[in-house]
Amino acid sequence: MSRWPGKYVIGLTGNIATGKSVVRKMLEHLGGYGIDADALAHRAIAKGAPGYPLVLRAFGEWALDEEGQIDRQKLAKIAFSDPMALERLEVIVHPLVAQAIDLLIRRAKQSIVVIEAIKLLESDLAAGCDTIWVVDAPAELQIARLMHKRKMPEAAARQRIAAQSPQALKLRAAKTMIRNNGSFENTWDQVQEAWGKLPKPEEPLLPEPPVVKPGDLIVRRGRPQDADDIARFITHVTHGKKRMTRQDVMAAFGEKAFLLIIREDEIAGIAGWQVENLITRIDELY
Repeated sequence: MSRWPGKYVIGLTGNIATGKSVVRKMLEHLGGYGIDADALAHRAIAKGAPGYPLVLRAFGEWALDEEGQIDRQKLAKIAFSDPMALERLEVIVHPLVAQAIDLLIRRAKQSIVVIEAIKLLESDLAAGCDTIWVVDAPAELQIARLMHKRKMPEAAARQRIAAQSPQALKLRAAKTMIRNNGSFENTWDQVQEAWGKLPKPEEPLLPEPPVVKPGDLIVRRGRPQDADDIARFITHVTHGKKRMTRQDVMAAFGEKAFLLIIREDEIAGIAGWQVENLITRIDELY
């Protein structure tokens, strides 16, 4: 049972490059409140954050970049090659992340919350979740994703995967498994099906929607079922300079959300946006 009254908490895990963030974004599109523990960990050791001086004390100033920020690549290189260094880093970061997650969940308006955390099962977070979801993908696909998306050399990608706890242990703890080894459509279908089986907590009563007059603009969040319309609109307004297909939009839904501006049931504008732990950034506007 969740330690947060009134919330149903999904603990989402899986090893690196299995596609956890894609599944979290999909759950957000369905109405869940997503929390990225990895992003919180990065912020916890940023300059001026509580973890910053602790990391310097533990690892020294060699871990800094030219701007005085913690160089995460340097830190990762030693942490993922030395188990003791990794443990030292986790002792610093994990309590700070847990505090931030607790605050975010208590402030969330949504009843269903998704915590994405690669170390979910190794932490106290798992005990506070109502269910555990694990995202799975073949090891060779994980390596290919790391090489393509993060520009890692193959040897570094294999080292990163080998440094993590076995995926099989995570799968044994799963109440729901999402296989992310095919198309975005296939993954979306699995997520929708699993979402439909969740117990839905009572949502607060919302005020009646305002009466929309002819010509008025409505702003709403785009959904994956809007993918065809979004693709057509972007292709049209860019005069074909940015040709989008349904598959392109579905892939984008794995990384961001779209705000649709609607006039008389037709799309009049689109904003692509990303939200990570209370920080919103618009990266496309049509």
